[in-house]
Amino acid sequence: MKGFTVKTRIMKSHHHFFESAEALSRFGEGLSASLGPGVLALSGELGAGKTTLARGILQGMGASGPFSSPTFVLMKEYPVLLSQRGVERIYHVDSYRVQSAELLSQGFLEWVNDPHGLMLLEWPERVEHLLPPDTLRLALSVEGSGRRLEFLSDDKETFIFPEP
Repeated sequence: MKGFTVKTRIMKSHHHFFESAEALSRFGEGLSASLGPGVLALSGELGAGKTTLARGILQGMGASGPFSSPTFVLMKEYPVLLSQRGVERIYHVDSYRVQSAELLSQGFLEWVNDPHGLMLLEWPERVEHLLPPDTLRLALSVEGSGRRLEFLSDDKETFIFPEP
């Protein structure tokens, strides 16, 4: 990754603040090294940075862009080139405009249960009942001109974040 050295540490605080979209994306690039197969739920209001963070994770895993929100197409699948933790593909899913039944008919459970897949799920609160118990949860919010990212999962002591 250009200009970004990944340093990892066990997360001590439960949140980070980012001055710019570029800083949030770089954080996503670093975070990608800590992610394995499963679901990463990205919550936040419109414009909070969910797609920006997802773009950084995709870049960090060597997926080919361009990267944009899957709001109108529901899901975008990206093959992964740089995963070190068993991820072979990323499903970037946006549940903002759909109901659970539509997600299920499109293959949601297959994406969730893919042993080599990482799902980046925007708007997870709309399909909460479909998520596995081990879902990692991040919440983004607008704070002044920057973005705040908060880690919401229960297993905070074992998750590794890159230094912002």
